[in-house]
Amino acid sequence: MSLQVSCLSFRQPYAGLVLDGVKTVESRWRPLLAPLENQTLAVHIARRDWEGEEWRAVLGSSLGMNQDQIQTLLDSGERFGRGVVAGLVDVGTTWQCPASLHEEELQHLEHSAVLTGLQEKHLTQLCNPRWLRAPLHTRGGRDLWTVEIPAELLP
Repeated sequence: MSLQVSCLSFRQPYAGLVLDGVKTVESRWRPLLAPLENQTLAVHIARRDWEGEEWRAVLGSSLGMNQDQIQTLLDSGERFGRGVVAGLVDVGTTWQCPASLHEEELQHLEHSAVLTGLQEKHLTQLCNPRWLRAPLHTRGGRDLWTVEIPAELLP
């Protein structure tokens, strides 16, 4: 028995931040996750890192984490390594972020996405993150693809 679900590859540190429940909003330039509303998505950890350090600024100055707390989060996200399906997350509503928002609203979204510059991007709510019992080694894909997760790996 197994679970067949859509899968999306996330670069680190974002894959770990999603599965540890820190990142609860995903941002894309197009509404990639909109068709998956109210469904479960598998989280694949890409081999490459996110290019940029804005996530560190959001975690540190905006969310008030110190370097030890940030390192603990990063270590947690690396528990299964790279090039693996590591967990599941439930997909919520997708909407387009307006070009202009009140500063408080924008900061809240940036905290939830652990990213700045969200204006005009498509944002998707993520909830109920859970790590698999063990990693599923599989090659990543572009955009969404389907993966079959053996029952013994399910949380």
